Amino acid sequence: MHEIIIIVIALAILFDISNGYNDAANAIATVVSTRVLTPFKAVLLAVVMNIIGAFLTTAVAKTIGKGVVDPKAVTEIVIACALFAGFSWNTLMTRLGLPVSASHALIGGLIGASVSHGGLKILNISGLIKIFSSLILSPVFGIIFGFFFMRIILKYCGTLPVCSVNKYFGKLQIISASFMALSHGSNDAQKVMGIITLSLVSGGFLQSVEVPLWVILTCAIAMGFGTAIGGWRVIKTMGVSMLKLEPVHGFAAETSATAIILGASHLGLPVSTTHVIATAIMGVGATKRLSAVRWGIGKKIVNAWILTLPACAVFAWIVNKLLHLLL
Repeated sequence: MHEIIIIVIALAILFDISNGYNDAANAIATVVSTRVLTPFKAVLLAVVMNIIGAFLTTAVAKTIGKGVVDPKAVTEIVIACALFAGFSWNTLMTRLGLPVSASHALIGGLIGASVSHGGLKILNISGLIKIFSSLILSPVFGIIFGFFFMRIILKYCGTLPVCSVNKYFGKLQIISASFMALSHGSNDAQKVMGIITLSLVSGGFLQSVEVPLWVILTCAIAMGFGTAIGGWRVIKTMGVSMLKLEPVHGFAAETSATAIILGASHLGLPVSTTHVIATAIMGVGATKRLSAVRWGIGKKIVNAWILTLPACAVFAWIVNKLLHLLL
């Protein structure tokens, strides 16, 4: 039992690192692409703020810990399969330079492995409806918030000289990037906290889904480390390939995304920070003209999003079945 718990925690840490590795683009792609900060300074800022954000609340962790499946109905092997599937998908997509939702990967893996273990009856349907609703609606809010917030900025600052606007919003973008990294840590790090806590409850080490301090600290450091090593191909996709960004656009996108993510974290709703910042960038770009957004790149990103949950669910289902045959 103790060996399995150790394996689960190790896989959870690897998943958290891969999450930070892929999602590094969420916090720093815009601030790097607009050359407001050097890559080194941007990464350092994101690491620090990610770790701080992980300590803000555990509401999302509790939602993940008991909102997908009944903690008493799954085993540590099921959780290990879910984490392995999510980690493998995150790593593959990062190598391809595609930002994906670690939330979808983790939840998809947990659903697939759980169904493989005990069938559909062990899924928490009401909890899944809540989770899926937040995952589906958050990108919609991302593009709406990004579009209208950018329109407001243009209304009041559109007549100013471009050099003045870039200088002013370049400074503001450091603040918006900081809060974006903070919100990323407040939502994404918690998902793995919830998985580790779920495993501890399942193994009888905890009686309820209350996240221990050492779990919070471990996940915060793992997320920060993943951000530090950074997925530069993903950063290029988000900050350069999809839209030519200037400081004002980066500020608008980051501020819009931060408001949505922090609001979701406060309510205990897991959202995809990748989806939110990417759609916020699309919304900001659409204020220039629709053709300003390279929709071909956007289409590839959306396709990766659509595939993430079912691909991880199927992979985790297969891995769990194979382990049962071998063990």
